[in-house]
Amino acid sequence: MKRVLILESNEAFAAELSQHFEKEGYTVCGVSGDGAEGLVLLEKNAPNVVVISLLLKGLDGLTVMERARKEGVKADFIVLGNFADDKIINRAIALGARYYLMKPVPAQLVEERVAEITSETDEAPREKFERRRAGSLDERISNIFISIGIPPNIKGYNYLREGIKMAVADPHVINNVTKGLYPVIGEKYGTTASKVERAIRHAIEVAWNRGRIDAVNAIFGARVYIGTEKPTNSEFIALVADKLILENMV
Repeated sequence: MKRVLILESNEAFAAELSQHFEKEGYTVCGVSGDGAEGLVLLEKNAPNVVVISLLLKGLDGLTVMERARKEGVKADFIVLGNFADDKIINRAIALGARYYLMKPVPAQLVEERVAEITSETDEAPREKFERRRAGSLDERISNIFISIGIPPNIKGYNYLREGIKMAVADPHVINNVTKGLYPVIGEKYGTTASKVERAIRHAIEVAWNRGRIDAVNAIFGARVYIGTEKPTNSEFIALVADKLILENMV
């Protein structure tokens, strides 16, 4: 049975997460908004995955993760945070976070990430390797999006991530986004190619409207963009895909 521990100080959201997980067949082995109590539940109940907020009563989420790591607790962590700060995100990942999700985040998205993690234990070694490799790519793309200010609650988030993964698998697809990339994404998500194009463009605009140009340039290691200059959909997808390929993420 897949066991999930929820450490979330927002009681309403904690209850929503708990109900959603139970509906999907998980065992929720504890719910708490207190960090110290969370450590006790973590050691006592041995969950497969811990959904943990950075903001907890008493001990904060990062401290809980740090102490759990020192005590050799075996669990995967999905971190929920209100901060798009590179230092905080990198700290969470260094402490073992498999995903860092920006609030507000739908309970369904949290469950999908937990499902990706827990399904690995039921797979053959080769299948597990392939899924973990894909998961690592998803994680890296998600972290890039967080850093530059693309929120996960807009449609373009998933469309853009799918487009980047397609470009990593086949860089030539970027030469024909209108007929080769948008329709494939649209078919997967049950929408039209034109809506995919608009949603991706909107996602990029959101990031640029937030003025995160310095974060963009920091990620790509150069002054790629300045001022209000904004890339096209294909330019942005190609830029992120090239970075991931060069980093040997696949």
